[in-house]
Amino acid sequence: MQQALPYKDWFADTATASAGGTRGSSNPPPGVNDYASVSRMVSENAVIVFARKDCCMCHVVKLLLHGHGVNPTVFDVDEANEDDVVNELSRIIGVDGSGNATRPQFPAVFVGGEIFGGLEEVMGAHISGELVPRLREAGALWL
Repeated sequence: MQQALPYKDWFADTATASAGGTRGSSNPPPGVNDYASVSRMVSENAVIVFARKDCCMCHVVKLLLHGHGVNPTVFDVDEANEDDVVNELSRIIGVDGSGNATRPQFPAVFVGGEIFGGLEEVMGAHISGELVPRLREAGALWL
């Protein structure tokens, strides 16, 4: 079974490391020390889900992907770091951040290094039959 990577630990570790201190007791993934590595992780993984903790819509997206045999990387986001995560995701997808309608919301699903969308887009693609071919194209499905 997969383990979700707590996004909040990355921010705390980055701030501690940049202040000259030692890293906390949390163990971030290797090479994840700053915001730029989030962009790299998005581009290197076939499917990544940025999810708010205890969000039913995020849970549905994860279940749908698991039901198709996809094992996405999952980033759980705390309320305290939500704005930082949204700002970084906006930077990754090229949104200037001036309007809330264009800013990414949770769940934010990236497939093949590009924003796929949230629950509505994933469910719409599933119903129309476009989800499985897109997942195959990204390398998230083998069959």
